[in-house]
Formats: sequence, structure tokens, C-alpha cells
Amino acid sequence: MLCVSVVLSMTTWFSATAVTPELKAAWALTDGQVAWMTNGVQIGFVIGALASSLVNLPDIVQLNRLMAVASILAAVVNAMLLLEPSAPVAVLCRFLTGLSLAAVYPPALKLVSTWFIRNRGLALGAIVGALTLGSSMPHLFRAVTQQIDWHLVIALSSVASLTAGISFFLFAKEGPHPFGRAVFNPRQIGRVLKDRDLLLVNIGYFGHMWELYAMWAWLLVFVRTALDDKVSLAHTSLITFLAVGSGLFGCIAGGLLSDRFGRTATTAGFMIVSGLCALLIGFAFNGPIWLVVLIAIVWGVSIIGDSPLFSAAVTELCDRDFVGTALCLQMGLGFALTVFVIWLIPQIAALAGSWHWTFIFLAPGPMVGAWAMLTLRRSPSAVKLAGGRR
Repeated sequence: MLCVSVVLSMTTWFSATAVTPELKAAWALTDGQVAWMTNGVQIGFVIGALASSLVNLPDIVQLNRLMAVASILAAVVNAMLLLEPSAPVAVLCRFLTGLSLAAVYPPALKLVSTWFIRNRGLALGAIVGALTLGSSMPHLFRAVTQQIDWHLVIALSSVASLTAGISFFLFAKEGPHPFGRAVFNPRQIGRVLKDRDLLLVNIGYFGHMWELYAMWAWLLVFVRTALDDKVSLAHTSLITFLAVGSGLFGCIAGGLLSDRFGRTATTAGFMIVSGLCALLIGFAFNGPIWLVVLIAIVWGVSIIGDSPLFSAAVTELCDRDFVGTALCLQMGLGFALTVFVIWLIPQIAALAGSWHWTFIFLAPGPMVGAWAMLTLRRSPSAVKLAGGRR
């Protein structure tokens, strides 16, 4: 029930991104304004996550009630886009959406962990998989809408998030293994930054985040440009849904593999594959449809499969006195990085005059991340990971 609720609530994250071409035409948006429609969510999420940690919001409010209210708020501010506000107000709505979702996603990770001691990697993978599937759902809404009416996509995502709020309130309960208080303490940041093993985990996470949200945000535009004369607009949305949504299987596989074979080996493997996809998809730009789809789906599976493992690694390597600080620092800096990359990618496409080779600039991120995790694998402290499975 928790995973289903997360799927429904996270539909608001990329609701506007899924209808980028329609919003750009209907509202006469510039490329920069379109980028900020997505970046507004990212910035809101970063600020919301850090703010909720500073005041210990997940410890003050019951997790299911916190997630219920936040999901309903996300539904309301997402629905405000139906009023066709000015570009600045629309970006503000997207910011408030991200702010709301910051009280859904991190608490969901914490809540599901209270039900699992063994196989926690798989459990966290299921939640991140739910986030992935939810993020891809607006593309499915768009694909099945005959006239590709952006109003319907926004409305459906708001209804889904509202339903999630009710579900969180009724069914999301804390498990038998509760955590202590996870406090964000700015004075502990120095300790986190000086810890070599945590630094390597964070470098891996930053490499992962360099690639992830930029691919999710701009894959629809890339596919539409590459296959413009070969498939319909609805089919490009369906391809994007399949690519992003297939990450669900990557998350489950990542959790299973990391619990069995180790955190560092699994994360490095996923990042090497996703980095290669970032390099290769440009070569398929003018190729057959099946090749673009195949690379996009493999990329979608590999790009997210390692995501929950970075948080798991922090909880296993970090001193329990500053786990909260370490996790908030990792997530805050990682999502802040996505703001820059989401803005950068269309700038590169504009300078090059084409989206053909744009995604190649995402490849260095996962490659550096894989190096960091393989370096961590040689550290004596790596035996703390996954019960001794490096």
C-alpha cells in the first residue's frame, strides 16, 4: 500500500514536464522558462527536505499524517496550473509541488525501513521504484490522451496525488523497528565532509544525480526530436513512459543484487551501464526506432537501480550520531546539482543546434561515480556495508 501511494503522489513531480511541448506552445514559454518548470520542483524539494530536517518534522508529526497532508497539498498546487497562470506563478506552483513532495519521499523511505532489518536494500529499492513509476505516469497519461490535452494530464496527476493522500492517512503505518531521532545538525557537516568513506559515497551519489534527473526531464524532447518523422507524439510519450517507468525493475534488481553481492559492486555496475547508454543513445539518433527504444529502456533501468543504495551505504558507514546530517547533506547537495544540469542540457542543445549528441555530456557523472564506489570497495570500512558484502 505504501508503494502504491508513493506511485500516485509522485505523478505530480513530472506532470508539467510530460506536457512540455503543449505548455511551451500554449503559454509561449521560452526554453529557459520550460527548464525552470522542472527546476522549480527540484529547488522546492531541496529546501523542503532540509527545512523539515532542521525542525525534525518527521519526528514531530506522525509519518502517515505528514505524508497525507503533503500529498494533498501537492495535488492542490499542481491543479493550480489548470488556471493557466503566468510563467512566474507557474514556476512558483512547481516549487510548492517540490516542497510538498519533500514531506512524502524521505519519510516514505524512513517508514518502510521500520518494517525491515534484513533485505532493507530490497525494501528501499521498492520505494524508489515506486517514485520512478510515479514520475513516469504523466507520460502514460499523455500517451493515452487522444488529443494530448495537457489539461487532462495535469488533472489526472492531481487526482492521483489526492488519492495518495487519503491512502497514506488510512493505510501507512509505522513498523515494529522504529528509528531514533534523525537530526540535521549543521555543526556536524565538517565531520561528514572529513570522513573519506562518506565522501566517496557522496561522490558516487553526485555522479548518479548528475545524470538522473536531466535524463528524466529531457528524454521526451530527445525522443520527439530523434523520431519526429517516424512516430506520433503519443508514441513518443509512450516510449518515454516505458524508458522511465522501467526503472522500477532496476530498483528492485538493485536492491536484490546489493543485498546479495554488495553495495559497491552493484552501484558501480549500474553506473557503468547507464554511462554507456548516455554515450550510445546519440549514435541511435538517426537510427531505427527499435534501437532508440532499446537503449532508452536499458538506460531507464540502469540509471535509477543504484539510487537507494547510496542512502543505505550512508546509514551503514556513518556514525549513528550524525546519520540525519549525513543523509540530508547527501540529498540536499545531490538534488541541488540536478538544478544546474537540468538547466545546462537545453543550453548545450541550443548551442549545438540539435539534441543529437546532447546526452553525451551526462556520461562523465556515472563514470566518476563508478570510480568512487570501486575505490570505496577497497576501503577496510567497506565490510560494514550490507552485512559484510562490499
